[in-house]
Amino acid sequence: MRITELLQADTMILNLTSVSKRETIDELSGKLDEAGKLYDLARFREAIFAREAQSTTGIGEGIAIPHAKTAAVKIPAIAFGRSKAGIDYEALDGQPSHLFFMIAASEGANNEHLETLARLSSLLMDEALRKKLIEADTKEEILRIIDDKERELAEEEGDAENMTTAPVQPDTNKEGETVQGKVLAVTACPTGIAHTYMAADALKAKAQELGIPFKVETNGSGGVKNELTEADIADAVAIIVAADKQVEMERFAGKHVVQVPVAEGIRKPRELLKKASKQDAPVYHGQGGAGEERGQQKERRGFYKHLMNGVSNMLPFVVGGGILIAISFLFGVHAAEPKDPSYNPIAGALMTIGGTNAFGLMIPVLAAFIAMSIADRPGFAPGAVGGLMAATGQAGFLGGLIAGFLAGYIVVGLKKVFARLPESLEGIKPVLLYPLFGILLTGAIMMYVVIDPVRAINEGLTVWLSGMGASNLLLLGLLLGGMMAVDMGGPINKAAFTFGIAMIDAGNYAPHAAIMAGGMVPPLGMALATTFFRNRFTKAEREAGKTCYVMGLSFITEGAIPFAAADPARVLPSAIIGSAIAGALAMVFGIGLPAPHGGVFVIPVVQGSALLYLLAILIGAIVTALLVGFLKKPIHES
Repeated sequence: MRITELLQADTMILNLTSVSKRETIDELSGKLDEAGKLYDLARFREAIFAREAQSTTGIGEGIAIPHAKTAAVKIPAIAFGRSKAGIDYEALDGQPSHLFFMIAASEGANNEHLETLARLSSLLMDEALRKKLIEADTKEEILRIIDDKERELAEEEGDAENMTTAPVQPDTNKEGETVQGKVLAVTACPTGIAHTYMAADALKAKAQELGIPFKVETNGSGGVKNELTEADIADAVAIIVAADKQVEMERFAGKHVVQVPVAEGIRKPRELLKKASKQDAPVYHGQGGAGEERGQQKERRGFYKHLMNGVSNMLPFVVGGGILIAISFLFGVHAAEPKDPSYNPIAGALMTIGGTNAFGLMIPVLAAFIAMSIADRPGFAPGAVGGLMAATGQAGFLGGLIAGFLAGYIVVGLKKVFARLPESLEGIKPVLLYPLFGILLTGAIMMYVVIDPVRAINEGLTVWLSGMGASNLLLLGLLLGGMMAVDMGGPINKAAFTFGIAMIDAGNYAPHAAIMAGGMVPPLGMALATTFFRNRFTKAEREAGKTCYVMGLSFITEGAIPFAAADPARVLPSAIIGSAIAGALAMVFGIGLPAPHGGVFVIPVVQGSALLYLLAILIGAIVTALLVGFLKKPIHES
C-alpha cells in the first residue's frame, strides 16, 4: 500500500488556522472526521491527547506527527496540515512546527497499513522533501512529491529492509577515527507507528555517514522487525536502546548499553553512535528495565515503574474478582456462606470464583510482576511464591509489595553472584539456579522476617481506621478523594487507588468508597460544566464533554485529562476540590464499597445508603462544574 492511499486530498489542510497545539489537533482530527475516517471524534481526540501526555510528537525540524491507534478509527488514514508561519507544538527542539501529519490507525490495522505509516516516518527524515512540501502550491503537488519520493526509495532499496552499513575502511570511519566494531540499536515507542521508525532511520543514516557498521531492530505496531540475533549481539561493541516502552534487555547482559528516550534517537543520532562506538556507556548486568529509566531518572522512577508493572497486571484480577464479589452481595451480605440461613448457591459460586480464586491470585500476581519488572523472567517465580506466602500469611497487600521487591532484587544479586560461573553452566541458570535459590531466599526471608511484623501492621491499621472519629474520617476522605484528581491516572491517583484495594483486602471498605467517589467527579464535573456553561468551551470541547458523562459514571478519571491539559490552572484546582468534597462526604455518610471498580454499576452493592453515595458524587461534580464555570472566561468562536 502506498502512502497516498492513506493520505488523500480530502484529509489535507494547506493553510492551518490554528495557533496552538490543542487547536491544531482539533482542526486535523476534525478533518479526518469530515472525511468519514472516524467512528467517534471525541474518543479519537482523547487517544491523541493521551499519546501527547506521554511525550510530545513534535519531533523537531518543523515536523509534528500526532498519532493514535484506537477503535475510534473507522478507516486508517493520514491528515496533513501545513502552517508556513509555524505553530508552537511544544517540539523537542523548541522551534515552531510547520508540517503536521496526523496518523489515525485502527485498532485492527493490518501490517500493510502499519508498514505504510512507518514508511511515511522514514520519508520525513529527508530535509529536501520537507522543503518541497513547504513550498508546494496545491494538494495534488504535495501528493505527487510524496509519491515520487516513495517510488525513488523503493527503486533504491528494492522494497527490502536494509538495516546494515559497512565502514568506509576496515579500521577508520569517514572522520578518520578508529572504528571499534559494530554498533546495534533497538528503537521502540508506546504506539509504534512513527517515532520507532524515525529513530531507526536517523540512526541508520548517521551510521552510514560516519562509517560505523550498524544494525537496528524496530519494535513497532507490526511487531519486531530486523530482530537482533545472538551472533549480532556477540559481535557488537555496544547497543543503543532508544525506547519509551519495555523491550527485551536480558540478551544485552555484559555489553555496553546506551539507554535513552526514543526521541533522542531522532534528535541526537551522531552523539549516540559516537558514544556507543567508543564504548562510553556502562555495561548492562541484566537488572531488567528498558527505555524509561536512565541516569538519575532510573533511581527516581524505577520504584514507581516496578510498582505499576505489578499493579497493572493485578488489576484484571481485582476488577473481575471484585465485581463478582459485589454481585454476590446482592443475594445478601452472608448469602455466600453455606451455614447461613440466607445461603444461595449462586452467591456461593460467585464468591468462590471472585473471592477465593480471582482475589486469591491478586497478591501473588502483584508480587510476581513487580519482581519480573526488576529482574526480568527469572524474578517471576520467586515473586509469585513470596506473594502467595504474604497472602496466606495474612500479610496482605503490603506484604505482597515487599515480596515483589524482595524477590526481584534477590534475583538481581544472584545474577551477579552466578556471573562468575563457567560459560558451560550458562544454560542451567534460568531453569535451575535462579528459581532454586530465588524461591529459597525469598521464602525464608518472608517466613522468618517479613510476614509477622507486616501482619501486625495491617491489623493495627484496620483497628485504627475502625476507631477513627468523624473529624478524622472527614480528613481522610478529603485526602483520598482529592488525590484521585491531582494527576488523573498518574502516580498520586494510583497511590490512592492502591491504598483502597489494600483496605478492601483488609476488610475495611470505607476508604475505597471515598476513592471511587473522588475518581468519578473530574469527568462528571467537566461534563456538567460543558453542558451548563457552554460559552466557556469550544464546540469540540462540548462534544468531548458528552463522552465525559459515560467515562465519569464508569469511574474512568482519565476522561477529564484533555480539559486539564488544555487549561490546568483552572480545571485542576476545580477537580481536586470537587473530588475532595465527594470523598469526605462518602466517609461522613458511612459508605463502604466492597467492589474495587465499576463506577455507578456497583453502587447498588455499597454498604450504607446508595442514595447518599450518589448524592456525595453529585455534590462533588456540581462543585467542580461551578468552579470551572466561574474561573473560565466566555470564549467567542468564529
